[in-house]
Amino acid sequence: MTEDDQTDQISDIEARIEALAEIAERCRKFILASKIAIGSGAALLLVTMLGVFDLGQTAALGSIALVLGGIVSLGSNISTLRQADDSIRAAEALRAQLIGRINLRVVEDTPMKLV
Repeated sequence: MTEDDQTDQISDIEARIEALAEIAERCRKFILASKIAIGSGAALLLVTMLGVFDLGQTAALGSIALVLGGIVSLGSNISTLRQADDSIRAAEALRAQLIGRINLRVVEDTPMKLV
């Protein structure tokens, strides 16, 4: 494998790492939204059950749906985040291995000549 092939491969891996990082960040946002949905649904259910406001059965069913949807979304996004993090670590290890194979040359500093 030539040095140019390795450089291209490293560039491809870095692009993949960036894409995976975007996926991970999106998952973190969905995890936060899921936690907010769970908390909001639980609060609405509590308010409905205590009868603080006359919200009725529709609000109770909606709050249950909000809690359940939040739980499903939370679990799904946590799983996806873990997979993305594992893939990022594997890609970074491969990138480090490829960089280690490149025969790096030392570039010496030469004094600059003033013209």
